[in-house]
Amino acid sequence: MDRLGFPKPARHRIRPALRSELAAVRAIEREAAQRFAGTAEAWIAQDPPAPEALLDARLEAGGLWVACLDGEKPVAALRFHPLEGGLYIEQLDVLPEFAGMRLGAALLDRAEEVARLAGLPALLLSTFRDIPWNAPWYARIGFEVIDVLPPELEALRSEHLARGLDESRRVFMRRDIHQPDTAG
Repeated sequence: MDRLGFPKPARHRIRPALRSELAAVRAIEREAAQRFAGTAEAWIAQDPPAPEALLDARLEAGGLWVACLDGEKPVAALRFHPLEGGLYIEQLDVLPEFAGMRLGAALLDRAEEVARLAGLPALLLSTFRDIPWNAPWYARIGFEVIDVLPPELEALRSEHLARGLDESRRVFMRRDIHQPDTAG
């Protein structure tokens, strides 16, 4: 069972990505973006995946993880980095044919372990408010909308605006990390 009591996907493995898998991670992002076709955010389906240089930087910093089923071929990927106030989830992608297997949730649970070990208080992210597999899905797995953004998230919002994102359609969310009680 995962942290919310849902069954974990069968035969999956969560691990740091390998440099040889950067092209596969980009392909996962490209395929996952196709789910946006036919939504108000259809432009995402045409948006290029993250540049390999960014993926390489996240890989070097320990912030690029993959989920593999029945072997070693990645079918989902998570990109994150520490930010004042928490571990910021930059990107979470699952190949559409593997959606619904809780691989995204498993990757987020692993990110929570990383954050806990680093002493960070929360997982943070920005996502689309009304896309079913965005904010509504994150809310179902314990994330809450942040009503008043701290300065580090305001800075990210400014970056999003500079890139042309419509921030009126997006929300920032947080899932608190419960640190183990060391007293005793």
